[in-house]
Amino acid sequence: MSDPYLPRLVGIVGGGFMGSGIAECTARAGVPTIIFEPSERALEASRSRIEASTAHATRTAKLTAEAAAELLDLIVYTTELDELREVEIAVEAVTEDAALKTRLFAELDQILPEGSLLASNTSSIPIAELAAATARPDRVVGMHFFSPVPVMKLVEIVVGLDTSEATADRACAIAQAIGKQPIKTKDRSGFIVNTLLVPYLMAAVRMYEEGFAGREEIDQGMRIGCGHPMGPLALSDLIGLDVLYAICDSLYEEFKRAEYAPPPLLKRMVASGRLGRKTGRGFFDYANAADAEVVAARRSG
Repeated sequence: MSDPYLPRLVGIVGGGFMGSGIAECTARAGVPTIIFEPSERALEASRSRIEASTAHATRTAKLTAEAAAELLDLIVYTTELDELREVEIAVEAVTEDAALKTRLFAELDQILPEGSLLASNTSSIPIAELAAATARPDRVVGMHFFSPVPVMKLVEIVVGLDTSEATADRACAIAQAIGKQPIKTKDRSGFIVNTLLVPYLMAAVRMYEEGFAGREEIDQGMRIGCGHPMGPLALSDLIGLDVLYAICDSLYEEFKRAEYAPPPLLKRMVASGRLGRKTGRGFFDYANAADAEVVAARRSG
């Protein structure tokens, strides 16, 4: 392997939308990657997701057929967490549940070699909280990727209270080696991007909730008027309204500022299972051709 900053073996804990995307990126960089999910059904969904993504990349000439086949061959799927015992870095990408993440970090701490890094893709949970569940807090770091991971270049490197400088630098080097642009941030809820982004998204939700403007007008205003590639309501659907709600809760809990509070409409949409693109319906209906056209997201992936 030519790049000295690439790890020899990567483990991904959680094969959902984000975890699958991270695994696709590490494998695309030539790194053998293990995806852990506790159920075969979840693993099969991850496999299908990565195969569909690489097929799309091949069709759009972003990837050759040979490179796609090599990428897929580098990924191993397992229901046994112990299979990650030799990875140099484990990236946790499960749901935004602090108890679940903390338990996984404690288990990984027992399994991984002493020198391995533990990273979390969390968008809101304090890295210090996860690090406290381990005997290696200096080797715990946040690596917050953005959706869709194979397309989005940014990774926020979140430096916890006890994260060593060497660990932060290593995480930055790994991100760069797999083709991403890292930026360092301190460990506080929302980090850099969500602290700035969430008030904007919530303002759009409140505007729609109050009937001030229609969803199409809100999104077109920001796409056409401000040059954004995607309107705020369509972007909320892409992020996932359940994920966005959890981020809002975390930001509001930490800062107690009104602009971070999730509006009642968002809460009710999450309760109704209208979570955005991943469920086919959020602020827009993705089975509806007219809605899909209104979204008009210029995605380069």
